[in-house]
Amino acid sequence: AIHFVHVRSMHENPVAILLLHGWPGTVVELLDLIEPLTNPESGKQAFDVVIPSHPGTGLSGPVSCPGWGVPRTARAYARLMSELGYDSYFVQGGDHGAVLAPHMGRVDPAHVRGIHVNAATVGFMPMGDVDGDTHATLTNLEKRRMESIADFLRDGNGYNVIQTTRPQTIGYGLEDSPVAQLTWIIDKVHAWTHSDSTFADEHYRNRHLANVLIYWLTRTATSAADVIYSGYGELFADPQSSFSNSGVPTGVVVF
Repeated sequence: AIHFVHVRSMHENPVAILLLHGWPGTVVELLDLIEPLTNPESGKQAFDVVIPSHPGTGLSGPVSCPGWGVPRTARAYARLMSELGYDSYFVQGGDHGAVLAPHMGRVDPAHVRGIHVNAATVGFMPMGDVDGDTHATLTNLEKRRMESIADFLRDGNGYNVIQTTRPQTIGYGLEDSPVAQLTWIIDKVHAWTHSDSTFADEHYRNRHLANVLIYWLTRTATSAADVIYSGYGELFADPQSSFSNSGVPTGVVVF
């Protein structure tokens, strides 16, 4: 089962856009985009918005069958957009969505008009070693970005390693304790997106709590880790093939 939000624009000549959430996100993290995309200011392009819950995640419910990695998920979303009647569409994704979005161009290049990601690491440009000669040509900004990646791998990547290699071990604990589920998610949200002051904002607090609650009520912590993270091993086993250039125009925003 694939749960999705589908909102059609009332404006003339809308184009379709598929919005792909990340981890530990759900469709909740993208709800605030619906209104400005479907009902934009005068003169701006209007969109029909489709926001799926990834297989095994949130309102799509847990999955027990193997094989729901990035390639199969991308094929399922291409079928979803076709069954909704869209001959062409755009794709936007962040975090795990930034891995999926470029893959949509690889599995459905005849219909994907353009791709936009707000994470330019694994999904668009695979991380790898940078040799000394290349490093010497980098700007100061690029070197700081390299340092940021190194800091993340040293101090912020533990969740990734655990969920990639032991998704069930951590997952059963998260499904048994609401405190564990809350801290597991909010730790990442805090580190990646917001300052302390932002968490005092009632709107964002409610959004984040709703996101956590969806994971808790659907008992998809194990399933989400299994589908999203353990599936990455297949991609990185052959990065040249997995991350090939689809030929679909792709834009990246670097925050």
